[in-house]
Amino acid sequence: MTKKIHGKTVEEWQNEFPLLKDIMDLKPVFWVNHRRLKMKDIPSLPLSLDDILAAEKLFERFHPFFKKAFPETKKTNGVIESPLTEIPNMKKRLGKERRATINGRLFVKQDNALPITGSIKARGGFFEVLHYAEQLALDAGLISRNDNYEKFSEPEMKEFFSQFTIGVGSTGNLGLSIGTMAAVLGFNVNVYMSRDAKEWKKELLRKRGAAVHEFDGDFSEAIDEGRRKTQADPKGYFVDDEKSKYLFLGYSVAALRLKEQLKENQIHVDEDHPLFVYLPCGVGGSPGGITFGLKQLFGDDVHCFLVEPTHSPAVLLGMLTGLGARVSVQDFGLDNRTEADGLAVGRPSAFASSFLQKLASGVYTIEDHELLPMLSMLQDEEGIFVEPSATAGFPGPVRLQNTNYIDANGLANKMNSATHIVWATGGSLVPHEYRKHYLSLV
Repeated sequence: MTKKIHGKTVEEWQNEFPLLKDIMDLKPVFWVNHRRLKMKDIPSLPLSLDDILAAEKLFERFHPFFKKAFPETKKTNGVIESPLTEIPNMKKRLGKERRATINGRLFVKQDNALPITGSIKARGGFFEVLHYAEQLALDAGLISRNDNYEKFSEPEMKEFFSQFTIGVGSTGNLGLSIGTMAAVLGFNVNVYMSRDAKEWKKELLRKRGAAVHEFDGDFSEAIDEGRRKTQADPKGYFVDDEKSKYLFLGYSVAALRLKEQLKENQIHVDEDHPLFVYLPCGVGGSPGGITFGLKQLFGDDVHCFLVEPTHSPAVLLGMLTGLGARVSVQDFGLDNRTEADGLAVGRPSAFASSFLQKLASGVYTIEDHELLPMLSMLQDEEGIFVEPSATAGFPGPVRLQNTNYIDANGLANKMNSATHIVWATGGSLVPHEYRKHYLSLV
């Protein structure tokens, strides 16, 4: 009997979407999202700019707590933020090796250097835990929003939170961020790790007070197991990477911060100065939140592209077919095995997909063998180390030139005044021996 995927055979899907054949053959592809809408044509979204501003206010309330609990944040006055760094040497090297000219300026957004957990997941992960902790404390009358939130570091608060459990399924960095923040506040923490998670991340979680549960399944199975066990606990709270609006909102705050950094660098974003952003993508929550935030601030003048491994194009398949979270890479015969552990996701986020379908400019895929050379190149040219998965965005400006996107959007005569930002999603906590190993493989 011929296998059917949502009522169609593979051949029927390929006839409708010819790009599917290349995707299933594990060829790198670049897909332009023709379902993307102009901002004026989007009737409504489940969230708004007001929600992003409210999320930023919550982070601000916790600045005193961060300074107290994490001394490394004192120099930023409790702000969790990463540098925006221009990388002219990397731009030159990329152009030379790819035999292409990258018009405009090239920057890296260094979420690899975010304080405490060294990855983009600190944004969403921290926000969801803090949002939950604040609500519990407010409901219990332990704090008011006008109080100094340094109180969250006091022993009685930790004792209060110790009666509650937080669970999360993760390939690594989200678990590290949720586990670190929840444990510091006093929660019991269970992190359900998929086979793709690196051993050093599991060990660091254990050292920081989280319980780590390992099994052989992939990311989606880790989430399913974590959700089931956590929800069986009357005082359990599950951070659901496939459905969470709070993770999404935490990521979206990055857009407000980036706007200020662009202003500090005297970089304009408007019709004549387009902004291109390249975002490594797993389940879609972090690139989705950032894309949503940037589109709220810069509208049609920002162009956000997601990047996934050829073996794990979960968001691409969901967007291409229009099935969103109803489809997995395994449905189309892909194995979801990649060295880009943070991107090893078989099924996209249902919540993020509803935004990305309308807002993202496109998706491209990358082969694993491209990641480590990019890692080495960035280290050699700019002295910046990132995880393998965090290098996925660097080919973006070159790959974009090989499509009709620039001409189709009337951007050809504006590229010299363009700004390209590659979002580096993790790396600063990678142990020295792992760094040496990665660099030795090039």
